[in-house]
Amino acid sequence: MIQKIGEYIAAHPQQLAGQIAAHIGISLIALLAAALIGIPCGCLAAGIRKGESIIAAPFEMLRVVPSLAVLILLIPVMGTGIPPAVTALTILAIPPVLLNTVVGFRSIPDFMIESARGIGMTERELFRRVKVPAALPMILAGLRTALVEVVASTTLAAKIGAGGLGEIIFTGLGLYRMDLLVLGGGLVAILSLVSGGVFDILTRRLFRYKYV
Repeated sequence: MIQKIGEYIAAHPQQLAGQIAAHIGISLIALLAAALIGIPCGCLAAGIRKGESIIAAPFEMLRVVPSLAVLILLIPVMGTGIPPAVTALTILAIPPVLLNTVVGFRSIPDFMIESARGIGMTERELFRRVKVPAALPMILAGLRTALVEVVASTTLAAKIGAGGLGEIIFTGLGLYRMDLLVLGGGLVAILSLVSGGVFDILTRRLFRYKYV
């Protein structure tokens, strides 16, 4: 099997590189979209009483629906290709980003806020210089969770012609080729691990004081 995997990689280097690039690209676009929606919504929910249940509930309900089902439901509206794939993955990624943002802002100690107000900080300065830095570790943890889930789920994007490493896996399924299944699944697993590792390194560099 290892020999067959090596032969496939040697025979299709450009195609494989393109599939990896497409997989990473779709995942990062979905993560960026989830961050642009989830972080502001999380900030809003954290500042409103019962905001978490009001704002986060719709996204949690959407998350219950399997990603493949969301992809299929989006086909009549958006067609096939990258747009519906990114939309479905964004829906998957928003809940961990949003919920971690809420937890991050609500876990800020009261004394920090009172001290900042006591030295004359405005609400804008308080948000920018105190609340955001204090909540950032939790926000990054949410982004890390979302990215790992998205990288794994992007495999399904190949079902609607969006490309990515799912093409190798579904080809392996269709041809009953275990080498392609192992290659595609292994690359997706490696990307997921690398994605999580990159966020861990970023978190350690940004918050060195916590790891001294």
